[in-house]
Amino acid sequence: MSRFLLDTQIFLWWLSDAPQLKENIKKIIANPQNLIYISAVTSWEIAIKKALGKLKAPGNISEIVEEEGFLKLPIQLHHGDMIFDLPPIHRDPFDRMLIAQALSEDLSIITADKKLTMYEARIILN
Repeated sequence: MSRFLLDTQIFLWWLSDAPQLKENIKKIIANPQNLIYISAVTSWEIAIKKALGKLKAPGNISEIVEEEGFLKLPIQLHHGDMIFDLPPIHRDPFDRMLIAQALSEDLSIITADKKLTMYEARIILN
């Protein structure tokens, strides 16, 4: 059993069955042997970008995560503490929190953001 954390873009692509989502990534996410985590930071990012008019997405992320059979990953204080030790590669606070969570919780991140590969986390690029 493998454990994966989806970044926000991958999560939204999965929900919309977007053609940008590669087949190998779809297989990882759909495999019932894998544990797929969605961070609270993803819900937060979606809410902020929706409020700013930068994104059209559903508003009931918690329910959708449950319906998809994914696991919810809350933000813990030690995740915030880990950000102090991250190199300043990526300025996006959402992505930095995802990196901290992946490192802390021993998860591989599935992302389309090549910048994240510069961190020491396990990254699977779409």
